[in-house]
Amino acid sequence: MDEKDFIAAIFFGCVTPLCVLACLWRPFRDAAFFLMVALMPIVEKLSINFDTHFWYRGTTRGFEFTCLDVLAIGVFFGSIITPRRGYVRWFWPASLGFMILFFAYACMNVAGSDPKIYGLFELSKMLRGILFFLAAAMFVRTERELSILVLALCCCVCFEGLVALKQGFGGYLRVPGTLDDPNSLSMYLCMVTPIFVAAVNSTLPKFVRVFSVVAILAACGAILLTVSRAGIPIFAFVLLATTFMCMTWRITFKKIAAALFIPLVIAAMLFKSWNSIEERYTTDSLKHEYEDASAFESRGYYLRIADLIMHDHFYGVGLNNWSYWVSKKYGAKVGPAYSDYDELAYTPVKFRPNRNYAAPAHSLAALTVGELGIPGLILFGIVWLRWFQIGAKFLFPRMADATRRLGVGIFFGTIGIFLQSITEWVYHQTQIFLTFHIFLGTVAALYWLRKRESKRQYYFEPDEEIISTKEEELVEENEHEPVVVA
Repeated sequence: MDEKDFIAAIFFGCVTPLCVLACLWRPFRDAAFFLMVALMPIVEKLSINFDTHFWYRGTTRGFEFTCLDVLAIGVFFGSIITPRRGYVRWFWPASLGFMILFFAYACMNVAGSDPKIYGLFELSKMLRGILFFLAAAMFVRTERELSILVLALCCCVCFEGLVALKQGFGGYLRVPGTLDDPNSLSMYLCMVTPIFVAAVNSTLPKFVRVFSVVAILAACGAILLTVSRAGIPIFAFVLLATTFMCMTWRITFKKIAAALFIPLVIAAMLFKSWNSIEERYTTDSLKHEYEDASAFESRGYYLRIADLIMHDHFYGVGLNNWSYWVSKKYGAKVGPAYSDYDELAYTPVKFRPNRNYAAPAHSLAALTVGELGIPGLILFGIVWLRWFQIGAKFLFPRMADATRRLGVGIFFGTIGIFLQSITEWVYHQTQIFLTFHIFLGTVAALYWLRKRESKRQYYFEPDEEIISTKEEELVEENEHEPVVVA
């Protein structure tokens, strides 16, 4: 263990119990949850990788641990030990069983793969995702917690919008924000922005709804500056779909003003970025991207490699081993050969080796089937179906209550990240992966609250006519005695 790793281990070992104790106090727990969400775009500045292989081009390059993990542990245990009055300490969040099943399959896959170290890196991230999922599920109970979530996300997106604007004026053809890649930023915005639309049309406090409008405008500007061919249409689709499912049809002055002002702002942004967008859509066609066998590292290139791996390995080459095996063997069968990781005669310390290694497949499905095989892809698909099923429960009946509206926003945010994952792998990127699991935990909590309300109404709210009849019968039987009916 390096000296910095040793110091970090001591620091996190001392701070984590203190954070748990502090989160027993609800105001501190609220602040911890806010920071856990708001600081996510800069999480890499607050992290350390134990046993890092920073030169590896996989989805995870070490045993990562961050200050946000400390906050998530504090929020989780604080919510269980001192829950909000009137609510249970623990419940089984929806989809947790499927997530654990998928994790168990991934563990067996890593046990039977070679090398194992990269798979262990990814398993550690999956565990962290479950931690953030549980922290959100145990924390969210009322509109207060939802307001904290929305405010934190507004801060994130407005910050990303300012960074994107600075990068755009700084000469970037495609802005990455703080997420290192334009496609990563576009996926983040497609996932988050539907929640703002839902918040605007909900019963959340007025200042939260106003801030959400500002965040929507910032997101629109940032998504155009990413010039993402898949991200821009997906962003437009999820925003329009969320608006359609959340808005009321009653005509008001505010709606008329918004219907006139927002399109004008978006049109101005689109006009400013039109040349870059037009060039992106006309340079490469879908036929060239997927059918041209000579196109190196195109989307079709990764699909062809995934097909080769499926023929050789029914259970895949191993979790997070795509870059290793494509560099070593499969890349040369489809296009130019990559460098072999095993030929690296030294362990890099500060600088990445001047060699060419394979990147992860630019398709979440191709990456999953290549690493976990057909059974892994099927199981992962079942997990996604469960997530969609939970979110779809909030579509009807249409209600303005924030505990219903935010469920709609998360549902369409899930659709956004799923659609862009068809052409990208960055679902695994730390900022997107952990934020998405916070959303999943939130919607699981809302799903539980909805079931709880339904049971309470069924068991504890009998019909008023039955109550009045009971009262009359008791009064007749005991005319001279006072009667108290519970």
